[in-house]
Amino acid sequence: MLLHLGFVVTNRFRELERPQTGRLKDVVLMATVTGFESLRIPRKSDLKQFAELFEPLFLGSSNEARRQAAAALSQCAHVPESVALLIGSMPISIAAIFLTRSKAIPDRTLMLIIGQQGPAHANAIAHREDLSPSVVDALVEHHQFTASAPRVSVTAAPSPSATADDRPSSERLAQENKLREEIRALARAGSKPLHDGARLEPIDELHQALLMRFARNGEASLFATALADALGASRALAERILLDVSGQQLAVTLAALDLPARDLVPLLLALYPHLSDRLGSGNHAEALIRSIDRKASVERVESWLRADADEAARPVRHETHLAENRASDSRRQEARTAAAIPATSAQPTRNIGRK
Repeated sequence: MLLHLGFVVTNRFRELERPQTGRLKDVVLMATVTGFESLRIPRKSDLKQFAELFEPLFLGSSNEARRQAAAALSQCAHVPESVALLIGSMPISIAAIFLTRSKAIPDRTLMLIIGQQGPAHANAIAHREDLSPSVVDALVEHHQFTASAPRVSVTAAPSPSATADDRPSSERLAQENKLREEIRALARAGSKPLHDGARLEPIDELHQALLMRFARNGEASLFATALADALGASRALAERILLDVSGQQLAVTLAALDLPARDLVPLLLALYPHLSDRLGSGNHAEALIRSIDRKASVERVESWLRADADEAARPVRHETHLAENRASDSRRQEARTAAAIPATSAQPTRNIGRK
């Protein structure tokens, strides 16, 4: 499919170079990304061809198309290194989801982005799962550099002896070790937000675009991931919200996130088509939104976040499958043991061939 797509895009390169073709470039960019996504295990030639096609289309497209392309490629297991570096070097509003989620970015590319970009890019990389020790060290060095930069005098640089006397080596080592442990804790937490409280922040433009895109495409799994990231909560909470087919819990959540009113109805209808049924002068989705108070919604969602944080922090007790004190599981039918059957209710034994 990629070869066919490459043939189409190659034949339209001269058309793309003409002015006033921004919308066309957006369409061709997303078509190119979609074609690449369909390749489960791309060959080396496919990766090379995609990298050659992607860069001019990506740089010539709108920011909205770039965000959508970055979000789509963050789900791909294989991405050319040049493409990963290009997306990761974009402004953080475009690169955030890719730097946080993509499993296809090699460590050397992450370290290069940390060294070349600002604190926002380093912060996004710190939220990745399973950070390697080399990337953790690069994050520590970057944090030390940015933290010490404001203290440097512009008129006169301090002498090495003066800086050594200002802070004892033992104190400096202790501070470095503490910082290293904090970054490693972030790495273990994965996509856990930086703030530990249940304070809800309004949704940003990036997550607005992602939620709308995944809802329109019917990608419920990706929608749940983006919603969990916007809430700073676990994916389990986002899935529970979506399982309410009445749409009320999602409507309350979106109202609490202060999603623009113009996007509420289309998003709900994309996920719950039955809300389009007529009700009075409008439909069920519009009536549902009118019945929601934002202040009450914020309080309700923040209570969900507190419960979700408590559940995540609660240690899980391990019990063997055949333990006598094993808690009953409502999702499965408990097996009946032989000891639980009264002897009087047991059926008489039949011997084959005997009366």
